[in-house]
Amino acid sequence: MSSKTKLIVTSLAASAVFFVSLIHYEGYSPTPYKDTGGVATIGIGSTQYENGTKVKMTDKPIDQKRAIEISKAHISKDEITFRKSLQGVKLSQAEYDLYLDFMYNFGQSNWRSSSMLSNLESGQYVAACKSLLKWKYVAKRDCSIRSNDCYGVWTRQVDRYQKCMGVNQ
Repeated sequence: MSSKTKLIVTSLAASAVFFVSLIHYEGYSPTPYKDTGGVATIGIGSTQYENGTKVKMTDKPIDQKRAIEISKAHISKDEITFRKSLQGVKLSQAEYDLYLDFMYNFGQSNWRSSSMLSNLESGQYVAACKSLLKWKYVAKRDCSIRSNDCYGVWTRQVDRYQKCMGVNQ
């Protein structure tokens, strides 16, 4: 199957590439830290545990195995919402992974209200890719400006955009 082959979303799942990319961008921290938006985070970018309890800065450290368990639980919840939001939409594996990564990073409500989703629903794949670049703000800071201390958010968006355009040209 070509990397550009589009399949109905229900026949896709997060790939190994997705998890490698997630760890690359999120990193791993055994102790809680504040993410670029000021939210308490632990492990591999997790802001809450499997039961929905939010991470607190006073939480005990976790090992990498536990971090993976928490992120997989989060991703499996996101995937259910993600698939439901894309009924009848066809995506390539690369698109599936990058939009799921967007949801993991920015949250389900931001995904559901995004122009990416509405563009995908109407078959406007290139417009959906371009919509990724609108998401460059965190805590009212423009992350495309390196000195705003959130440039990693922007580079992740640019990476998603480039991958998306790569399968839609």
